[in-house]
Amino acid sequence: MIVYLLRRLAAVALILLGVSAITYGLLFLVPADPIDLLAGRNATPEMRENLRREWGMDKPLPVQYAIYLGNLVQGDMGRSMAQKAPVSYLIGARLPATLQLMVAAIIASLLIGLPAGIYAAMRRGTTPDKAAMIASFAGVSAPQFVIGLLLLYLFAYKLDWLPMGGYGGINIILPALTVAVANGGWYSRMMRSSMIEVLTQDYMRTARAKGLPRWRAVLGHGLRNALLPIIAMVGIDMGFLVANVVIVESVFGWPGIGQLLWQGIQRLDYFIIIGVTITAAVIITLANLLADLITPIIDPRIQLR
Repeated sequence: MIVYLLRRLAAVALILLGVSAITYGLLFLVPADPIDLLAGRNATPEMRENLRREWGMDKPLPVQYAIYLGNLVQGDMGRSMAQKAPVSYLIGARLPATLQLMVAAIIASLLIGLPAGIYAAMRRGTTPDKAAMIASFAGVSAPQFVIGLLLLYLFAYKLDWLPMGGYGGINIILPALTVAVANGGWYSRMMRSSMIEVLTQDYMRTARAKGLPRWRAVLGHGLRNALLPIIAMVGIDMGFLVANVVIVESVFGWPGIGQLLWQGIQRLDYFIIIGVTITAAVIITLANLLADLITPIIDPRIQLR
């Protein structure tokens, strides 16, 4: 186990190094200069050059990246060009809100997707099965901002059941549901396929032959094995989840790192963009590692190598 963890953590470090290098390089290929936004229209060439020197952009790109990487190892992600504050502080202040939303969205996705997938598998080929799969396909296909706006219109404006936006308490329901509509669709389709395969296994037929009710056999014997692909899928889906959170936070005004990233993109705040991207990469890689560690707990036959 220790060797496996060390090997995976080394892989995480290499992934983060690659993410930081690619992000840093791509940002400086963008045909726009953040110094122009900082200096303003009436700035003289001397003022621009002073700002470039102040932010370390007068050096060659490899040197700039090497300096940034050295600071990053020490926990310094640089300073925001627009907000004039440490990026690590800005991300740290908003990260709890994003983690809350992600956890709520995952729970909501599983509560939507797993029962729908199990029910569709047990009613395979019937009208409820087809209806569930059509609904899941619609949820997966619809853009996140469209789902968010529809939920806002229905539950916040028309029915006045939930607030239009804000942070904390019941304000998390609509953002979490917006993410869960798409993710729940994926999980329902995956659970349906996995459960259909489980239902054909010998141990399920044996349980039924012993007189066990079908629902009890499914929940008591089949669900544990059917969940294994879902756990792996949750880890893999963290990348899509982080991307969806960026959109959802902007729609609902949720004060997380997704909203911070959107503000950084609008202002060409390079260090904000790089910092949030690296933070998202850390979340994704650690979530995949956690999913791999949980899998042997559910099924001891699976060994980590």
